[in-house]
Amino acid sequence: MRNIFFLIFIILTSACSVAEKPNIIWITVEDQSQYFFSFHGNGDVSLPNLEELASESLIFENMYATYPVCAPARSSIISGMYPQSIGTHNMRAMHYDNFLANDRDLGERTEWDSSLPIPRYSSKIAESIKPFPMILRKNGYFTYNDAKGDYNFIINDSTWSEYQTKNDLTKEKSPFFAVYNFHGTHEGSIWQEDKSKLMVNPDKLMVPEIFPDDSIVRHSLAVNYTNLIKMDGRVGKLIKNLKNEDLYDDSYIFFYSDHGGPFPRHKRAIYETGTKVPLLVKFPKGVNEKINTKQLLSFVDLAPTVLSIAGIKSPAEYQGFAFLGKYINKNEREFLYTSSDRFDNVPDRIRAVRDSKYKYIRNYNLENSHALNVLYRKQMLLMRHLTSLHLTGQLNDKSNNWFKSPRLKEELYDLENDPFELDNLALDPSYDTILKKLSLNLDDFLSKIDDLGRIPEEELINLISD
Repeated sequence: MRNIFFLIFIILTSACSVAEKPNIIWITVEDQSQYFFSFHGNGDVSLPNLEELASESLIFENMYATYPVCAPARSSIISGMYPQSIGTHNMRAMHYDNFLANDRDLGERTEWDSSLPIPRYSSKIAESIKPFPMILRKNGYFTYNDAKGDYNFIINDSTWSEYQTKNDLTKEKSPFFAVYNFHGTHEGSIWQEDKSKLMVNPDKLMVPEIFPDDSIVRHSLAVNYTNLIKMDGRVGKLIKNLKNEDLYDDSYIFFYSDHGGPFPRHKRAIYETGTKVPLLVKFPKGVNEKINTKQLLSFVDLAPTVLSIAGIKSPAEYQGFAFLGKYINKNEREFLYTSSDRFDNVPDRIRAVRDSKYKYIRNYNLENSHALNVLYRKQMLLMRHLTSLHLTGQLNDKSNNWFKSPRLKEELYDLENDPFELDNLALDPSYDTILKKLSLNLDDFLSKIDDLGRIPEEELINLISD
């Protein structure tokens, strides 16, 4: 009898230990907007493995990348900070791996090298912030990243217990925080997979109103959905492995994309197509939190949220808020901020703020159009096609607005009635009060975080790096 009571005690205490430090798994994909996913309402394609995961998860409707491009966006994820406040806002400044030796995106990087007289640099401000996986490690977690270390500044070596090892996790490594990255949906795959067999019928797809409805657009959409279907199969294999290792039920599982879709007016665009991403979170069995899934969330919230789930209070300097866990923020944000700066070979600066209904955009480099001359993107047939239609006057106003130069200093959109941001209300006097309110709010925010985007990059390098 004594042995039975002892066994029960061990089981109960072990369960408490797991609950206090649960396993946390991130499944991340690249370059995918929220509206591509069936669990966010898309009817064009079925992703059965993600749909099954979604059926057991909370689906968050308003998660935003801080920047509509990978390296700055990831810098906010790892640091809990806005990129323009820590000097990681230009795409790219640095790479965690040996930047020039990494061949996967060498074309993009070589173009950047040849076009700008700016050396590689890593912000000392960013380096002074403790990455949240490092904090997890110091609190007993095993931290694992299977592939992606591109955070736009040099990450401390103690951030990851294992990095790029392609390891399978087991209970022996609990508690753990693990990131699994799926690269196959990246922008580059739109042209790399252009001749591959399609898994969807282009003629049956919904064409968003920002694009003309023609065969090239439909084919490009079909390539992306095919890439998503392939990704979903890989997600299914990962989930099967987690279940085989008895890790699925007792883990938090996040799924999200690093920013918006792989197409023009998606990736690198300040619009919802570039910044609004899918997010779902599956809880461990027996855990339930009452959460407003429509609240405005930002990538700066991911670091404090993971720490909160692990029962760890975030560093005071973190600028995001926990939306789950022990230290959940009780006050939901009223305003949400997104930004963009240099993209590869093209300097730029845009800042935006939205509330529950309206979005205000402020453009600084008015001589630019939104369709920046990014060399890497020209490899995409769709980009060349849209540019040709623009130059020959064959695009309608909705599709052509993205190309217009010079662009207006201010833009204002009613997101409830105009989700693709096509009807600019900034010049309509009846919206002056709303525009002024959001403009002043953006001013306050930029001042509060000490927005470094105001400083030319050539000068900024000397201020924040060696």
